Amino acid sequence: MRFGPCGGSGVDRNALADGLRGWDMSDQRTPSAAESLCFEAGIKFGTLYHQFAGTPISPASARSLAIAMEQAIENQPHCRAVTVEIREAELERAIADGAADYVELTGRFLEVEIVVEDGDLEVVTRMEMEDGYPLMQVDAIRDGSADDRDGR
Repeated sequence: MRFGPCGGSGVDRNALADGLRGWDMSDQRTPSAAESLCFEAGIKFGTLYHQFAGTPISPASARSLAIAMEQAIENQPHCRAVTVEIREAELERAIADGAADYVELTGRFLEVEIVVEDGDLEVVTRMEMEDGYPLMQVDAIRDGSADDRDGR
């Protein structure tokens, strides 16, 4: 499943609300550990995207901003690693087309990987541009208790 930065997956919110009105609450179950960890990853992406979108960025500040983003998100619970890559060629093109020597940060300048873990469970997620839109997705769910992550 893929989502854009605002959760936009083409869902009609009114139809969704109508469908939930008749939902039998007895069918609910507790989310699995993997589902909960995927939710944690989503929180981290939402924080990263919405906290930093609009930040003025230039080639000179790109690396320091990427580091600040990584360190800020790594403070959150269950976060093992965050890697933020600024697409500098895209950034330089946007600046060349603009009137200033910087632009506002948007998803088109970012490629991000976030790894969250809880005990032996690890979820690897990423955000990258696809068809001109930043999409976030789950790449892998690994249970270290079931198999060795190092392949030994």
